[in-house]
Amino acid sequence: MDSARATAFIAPRQRGLTLIELLVVIVVAGILMGWAVPGLQAMHARQEVVAEAHRLRTALVLGRNSAITRRSTVIVCPSPDRQSCRMDDWSAPLAIVLGPLSGNDFAPDALLRVLENGRGVSVSYRQDDKPVRFTQLGRSSGHNGTFRICGRHGQGTELVLSNFGRVRAGSAIDC
Repeated sequence: MDSARATAFIAPRQRGLTLIELLVVIVVAGILMGWAVPGLQAMHARQEVVAEAHRLRTALVLGRNSAITRRSTVIVCPSPDRQSCRMDDWSAPLAIVLGPLSGNDFAPDALLRVLENGRGVSVSYRQDDKPVRFTQLGRSSGHNGTFRICGRHGQGTELVLSNFGRVRAGSAIDC
């Protein structure tokens, strides 16, 4: 009985982490974070490119469908000020405009829709400074080309617009 009493009165051992154990856990967590962060940044860059490709594809499909539905010419172009087309920066807000342009300007009532600009990517299209025009049959005859979408970390893709007004995803590219 004496030994039973002796074990009952021994103070319970303190439970917790020592300083060395805590430092080891912090170092291991730091190594894991250092390994994971670049992968997460690359994934984020790929998602930005995918989102921009989706925005551009949406604008082109809406423009084509509007031209067919309204039986009129519809123009898709970048328009930072929502009053004129500026073909130098396709990552700006995309305007879907009914009818022909007078120069690069369009009437405010001709503006059908604006898709807000993308973030963190650059978009380029042909170097001829012409907007995408869809005829009443939905064709973009004479206005086909390839959109190059470049994001951070060298991530990129292409969208190809055919003469029939169809948009297809091109290959992944290095920017």
